[in-house]
Amino acid sequence: MFIKVLEQQYIVKFWGEDTTYCVFSFLSNTNHFSGVSMKCPYCSSQESKVVDKRTSETSDAIRRRRECLKCENRFTTFERVERGDLRVVKKDGRREQFDRQKLLAGINKACEKRPVTAEQIDDIVDKIEADLRKKGEQEIPTTTIGNTIMKHLKKLDKVAYIRFASVYKDFADLEDFGREVDKLIKRPASQ
Repeated sequence: MFIKVLEQQYIVKFWGEDTTYCVFSFLSNTNHFSGVSMKCPYCSSQESKVVDKRTSETSDAIRRRRECLKCENRFTTFERVERGDLRVVKKDGRREQFDRQKLLAGINKACEKRPVTAEQIDDIVDKIEADLRKKGEQEIPTTTIGNTIMKHLKKLDKVAYIRFASVYKDFADLEDFGREVDKLIKRPASQ
């Protein structure tokens, strides 16, 4: 969810599994939401009802399970505050806005075909972003981001961790890969 104050209105975007969103205006003086309904990713109907609502582990996102009133399919949407104050410092010195979707895509790739749920991935992304923001710095080097991702992936799924590490650490050969696996299973590296 992205909230932006605009002349006594709050613009709120809700992202769903298919990355569609809708915008609501919240009129602060009336305590009332008005705007477009959530669009069904299956039939594009704008009529749905919330059948389940949960707060994320870090309490900074709300997961809503919805059912389309037209086709009766179910889909999930997430509501979260998007903060635009964090910048990433690339290895070559360039700076760009922190992009949660890039983080999510990288972790999804590492967890592909692993027994990791979408909810677990969203939770780990929430935790990584929270860790980065807790540092209290406006600019975060990519090395800090990569190390934070690896710390959390290591706890979540060791294969996903190795996949991410192989790209992040730019393994040159099988020996680099083997050393990382040895560290992971706490064996002394083979000579």
